Amino acid sequence: METRARTLVKSVLWTALGLVSMAGVGLAFTGSLAVGGGMAVVNAVIGFLSYLVYERLWSGIRWGRHV
Repeated sequence: METRARTLVKSVLWTALGLVSMAGVGLAFTGSLAVGGGMAVVNAVIGFLSYLVYERLWSGIRWGRHV
């Protein structure tokens, strides 16, 4: 099983990667750093919470693990 601390660190790093990527996409599509950055922040918060819950759910599933 994965620890909560490991899940949290993975979630934060994944969110940072997504934030940078989405800010670039938002900037490219809107031409505005403020709008693109705002879109990226909203996306990052939603993505962070979704990934955190997803990982915690999967940490409790034993299927497919080699013990």
